[in-house]
Amino acid sequence: MTVTIDGATLTIEDVARVARRDAQGRFAPAALAQEARARIAATRAYIDATWMHDDAPLMYAFNTGVGLFKDQRVRIADMVAYQQKTIFAHATGVGEPFAEDVTRATMLLRANAFASNYSGPRVEVVERLLAFLAAGLHPVIPQKGSVGASGDLAPLAHMTGALCGFAEAEIVHNGKRMPARVAIAEAGLEPDFPLFAKDASAFINGSTVSLALAALATHDARRILKTADVALALTLEAMRGELAAFDARVHRARPHPGQARTARNVLRLTAGSRRCSEEARHIVFPDENRDPAKPPPPRVQDVYSLRCGPQVHGPVADALGYIEGVVGTEINSATDNPLIFDDGAGGYVSISGGHFHGQYIAQAMDLLGIAIADLGSISERRLARLIDPTMSYGLPRNLLAGKRGLNTGFATVQCSMSALVMENRTLATPGSVDSIPGKSNAEDHVSNSTWCARKACTIVENVEQIVATEILMAAQALSLVGPLAKDHPLGRGTAAVLEAVRAVIPPALDGDRWYATEMGQILELARSGAILSAAESVIGALE
Repeated sequence: MTVTIDGATLTIEDVARVARRDAQGRFAPAALAQEARARIAATRAYIDATWMHDDAPLMYAFNTGVGLFKDQRVRIADMVAYQQKTIFAHATGVGEPFAEDVTRATMLLRANAFASNYSGPRVEVVERLLAFLAAGLHPVIPQKGSVGASGDLAPLAHMTGALCGFAEAEIVHNGKRMPARVAIAEAGLEPDFPLFAKDASAFINGSTVSLALAALATHDARRILKTADVALALTLEAMRGELAAFDARVHRARPHPGQARTARNVLRLTAGSRRCSEEARHIVFPDENRDPAKPPPPRVQDVYSLRCGPQVHGPVADALGYIEGVVGTEINSATDNPLIFDDGAGGYVSISGGHFHGQYIAQAMDLLGIAIADLGSISERRLARLIDPTMSYGLPRNLLAGKRGLNTGFATVQCSMSALVMENRTLATPGSVDSIPGKSNAEDHVSNSTWCARKACTIVENVEQIVATEILMAAQALSLVGPLAKDHPLGRGTAAVLEAVRAVIPPALDGDRWYATEMGQILELARSGAILSAAESVIGALE
């Protein structure tokens, strides 16, 4: 289904659909709403007829230089050259290029900002962005170099140079990196795309790269949070945990919506389970070092990583609600400078402001990084317990089924996840409190939003691997003891998840194997939504 942009109704889910391929390898198409097209054209017609002459008053970015050259007039005869030189001056990005989905999200979000009709570019500018999306033309945009203040100037300048067919720019097309002009011609478009008054400034103003990263990271974080609830439920059953801590009465006593949501999800996933029972603890999983004639002591209550799952997953849910609000507002905002407004008398007025400043995104991404990093931390503590029989209530050491000594088991799988947790702890240090003035102090406070969003994306990627690996190891534990536990069935939701995992990844019952393969497979199952789909197919949508 086509995503129609109008500057007001684009969603995080829409951004992901246009930015990423579906199961069939296709992108959702994007188109400009006819009403938005008409508004943009009318505004631009007034600008061209009224403001574009050398006797017009100075209007920032329309007929002036930028930054500290704001009082220097640019003549109409120099306007096209000025647009090109503006892009040249700002194309100063460094580092590896952004991934395809980030580039596509950036182009879509810039087009949507223009569709709000506050920026004043030509309709052709919006159409060029959408044409690149349709043709699969993905500008090479370096990841580093933006401070998220006067917009993501450097990365957006690289994007714009590619859109204009500059000889210096590059594009990835059909998986090949090539000169922009070659790629554009190969796609059947005209390589030359001249810019006119305000076009260059409109393209590069706004922290749109930061927003693209934020939208995709937020989209993924919501899926990961639900998947973490699945992982928690599986681990609870693998260790015969106590479900009383998830009772709705407990969470009404401390009525945070997020923790109650997690508790409800876990109870729905484990509905019908007999694995989380005192009987299962006594009979099914005897401790390796326990006298079989003596029953294990009653559990009473579990350790924090199990019992306090709602109290840790819950704040993530509540933080995500706030973050989704910020990102959703930014997606449908005009972040250019200056902005164009109807003057109420049949004309328009240009007003300079600061919507390009990325502090909203910077702080929201710092919060996302902190919240999701802690989700990964508690998940790693649970999977660490699974490999230690002194903490797993008698599961085989390292979840090993083969000959001890000859085989090692899942110990180093846990070690790799602990490496990701430590990396996340460093990356979760806030970047939005940092600022270095730039451009001779014209930009004396910057947001650092691009770095905040980049590191939040890395944390989100790391946590998805950690949570997926918890599911892999909980599944291994459940499969190892499956024959002994036949009289103690799993919950309806968790059983469906275990079946979905085993349809792709067989249990390690004969000793060690190349664990990296199944770590990749479980990540793909989580990332594709297959794990959630398996659970939701029998219990309905998770919250």
